[in-house]
Amino acid sequence: MRRTETALEEERTTPYVVDAATAISPSPGPRDVADLEVAARVTVIRPASRVPRLDVGELWHYRELLWTLVWRDVSVRYKQTFLGVAWAILVPAFTALVYVIVFGKFANFPAGSTPYPSLVVAGVLPMQYFASALTLSSMSLLSNLPLVTKVYFPRTLLPLAGVSVPLVDFVIGFPVLLALIWKYDTWPSGWETATAPLFILLAVVTVLGLGLLLAAINVRYRDVRYMIPVFLQVLPLLSGVMFAVDQIPEKWQWILALNPMTAVIAGWRWAMLDANPPDPAQLAVGVGVALVLFVSGLAVFRSSEPRFADTI
Repeated sequence: MRRTETALEEERTTPYVVDAATAISPSPGPRDVADLEVAARVTVIRPASRVPRLDVGELWHYRELLWTLVWRDVSVRYKQTFLGVAWAILVPAFTALVYVIVFGKFANFPAGSTPYPSLVVAGVLPMQYFASALTLSSMSLLSNLPLVTKVYFPRTLLPLAGVSVPLVDFVIGFPVLLALIWKYDTWPSGWETATAPLFILLAVVTVLGLGLLLAAINVRYRDVRYMIPVFLQVLPLLSGVMFAVDQIPEKWQWILALNPMTAVIAGWRWAMLDANPPDPAQLAVGVGVALVLFVSGLAVFRSSEPRFADTI
């Protein structure tokens, strides 16, 4: 009799049972529907593919996490600093000032028909973005150690967030270039202005490929943090930041064309300053190298991803 009363009591207090397979309730509300959709979603973790593949659908599913990571880094980037976001303007301005004095006045680097201050600032802005993005993306796994070791999410979100944060600094520092364009009256006069975002996209693809590669290597070999500053010190000279690439001997132009940032800076100057257009063949070489770096970095990152939590 006690068992029968217990069964009746359970029947009264539990009017329905949600099946794990169907997850259907008699009258689900909006919140219940959202909960059931989350419960019905199945995440399948498979071994890393030998073919480098960027799962765009999975990245889109975790887009809110990407936004959270980006906003976190942006909000703390200049926290407890006296000048705050003004550093995003002062850093490229001071860097360009040093370049103008040293390489423009004393070394007399070639600038072509473009005013030298505008030429330098148009090169410094993409280079500053590249340097910051490479540093953040290559250190992204180590900087988010608790997430990597305890929570599942696509690890490619971390380098992707690392290359997204410096875009904010790039936008904030852009008025420095606009001021020089206004001063020297070098406004672009044609359709090439519309291609400016494409050259920034080329920089993003390049730095993302390198960031994925170095982030994977940095998990096992911590030499990356010492190697990057040395690399970034010589990169402006190898990218044409201080001079117009079309003004140097042609053989050196082809050597510098192997660096995708050379194509980025030359194309950005053409789009924003009405400078000489980049050579199409040299531009194609730069784009090809950028794609190779991206595919190679993605392949190394995805193949190493299953071992991150154990190795780090």
